[in-house]
Amino acid sequence: MGRIVRSTLADVKLTTKLKRELEKLAAMPDDTIDFSDIPEATEKFWKNAIRNPWYRPRKEQVTVRIDADVLAWLRRGGKGYQSRLNSLLRSAMVEQLRGKRDRIRGKKKSA
Repeated sequence: MGRIVRSTLADVKLTTKLKRELEKLAAMPDDTIDFSDIPEATEKFWKNAIRNPWYRPRKEQVTVRIDADVLAWLRRGGKGYQSRLNSLLRSAMVEQLRGKRDRIRGKKKSA
């Protein structure tokens, strides 16, 4: 089996020439960028977007105090109750973030 090599942008050594080119691009106003070869990412596009199926968020081990009846309800589902708890918390987080985003954009939350 081959060796797995991991690298990040921090590992890339930028030459002085490349740094100057990147600074020039960063300073370029958006209205001078030619978007003719790529479609516009509309609200419809983002509404239908899905998370990368291979994305795995980093897990952290913590101690959480949960009401006994809530824990019993989670455990009744069998193995994987911690994953179910994480899923419920993630759903609540996403819903709250969407609500904030919609309020910022001036949309009313549908009932």
